[in-house]
Amino acid sequence: MSSLNKEDARKIVRKLGARIKPGGPHDIAEVWEGGVLLVRFGIRRGSRKDLGHGHISHQLPLRPHEAKDLALCPLSKDRYLELLAERGPKPPQD
Repeated sequence: MSSLNKEDARKIVRKLGARIKPGGPHDIAEVWEGGVLLVRFGIRRGSRKDLGHGHISHQLPLRPHEAKDLALCPLSKDRYLELLAERGPKPPQD
């Protein structure tokens, strides 16, 4: 499966209900659940929609094909949260 692009990243933001914080060369998407910050990932601000966002799968943490599935809908938010719990999320980095 191909790498994530900016459009895929925005789809993930919407699906997970992430909050966007502007910062540096990337916007920062934060996923909160029950008042707890679960994950944080960067979205490049460049105007080119085809810019790679391969780093997102590592930051979520998901395998690359799972991150693409999250963007394209086969992977639901509920299943993503289950995977995150199973894999023991690492605290988001500042």
